[in-house]
Amino acid sequence: MVNAASRWSPADYAQNAGFVPALGAAALALLDPKPGEFVIDIGCGDGVLTEQIARAGARVIGLDASPDMVEAARARAVDAFVADCQSLDLDRQVERFGQFDAAFSNAALHWMLDPAAVARGVFKLLRGGGRFVGEMGGEGNLAILRRGLREKLTGRGYSLPAEDPQWYAGPADFEAIYRAAGFTAIAAQLVVRPTQLPAGITGWIKTFRSGLLDVAGVPAEEREDIAAAAERRLSPELRQPDGTFVADYVRLRFKMHKPQSAS
Repeated sequence: MVNAASRWSPADYAQNAGFVPALGAAALALLDPKPGEFVIDIGCGDGVLTEQIARAGARVIGLDASPDMVEAARARAVDAFVADCQSLDLDRQVERFGQFDAAFSNAALHWMLDPAAVARGVFKLLRGGGRFVGEMGGEGNLAILRRGLREKLTGRGYSLPAEDPQWYAGPADFEAIYRAAGFTAIAAQLVVRPTQLPAGITGWIKTFRSGLLDVAGVPAEEREDIAAAAERRLSPELRQPDGTFVADYVRLRFKMHKPQSAS
């Protein structure tokens, strides 16, 4: 089931979240796509990085649960499809495509709350010897920012899930899930990366937490005020001397392989 808190506006994303694909360059370099390779992008969003994989000469397909983001990716001429990446079962995959040489994912896996299902699905999509490379939110990601928003929402009487609806894994938990799916040579590390927010905390909440506000039942007319209040609350911790804001991002960067002998 698609995460109800994962809701996206391509316009807001393009305006306020350009740093996401820009900072995905390290994961893309780890993938190092080669001409002629067949690559699948898990949670491709609006296709900015998918397009870069194609420019490297690879054939690439993007999958995302958001129809609006898939439409934005297709506007870039990306071969993108709507799919729940927790249920990866591409119609007639082997007949139509064969198996993939590599899978890639940036800033998407933490939105998928059944990580074991994702791991099994990616394993099935890859050929023997194929690799899975990417980056996601890691353990401790956005701890300050999430706490501040939660305090403002609960302080105004809104009911929230006990845990935020994202999976921010540590390396050990991440490796255990993917090893159980059959992957080997798993390398996963946390990268602490304070990240400047061009649109401030208010723009970040509008772009990345609209779905959470939906889940909490926050009316449209209250959202700007709540976001502004959260920004004021977090100013002592996340406001920089030049007046800009940073988010306390922690990323989990990974690479692994499907055994050559696996079908």
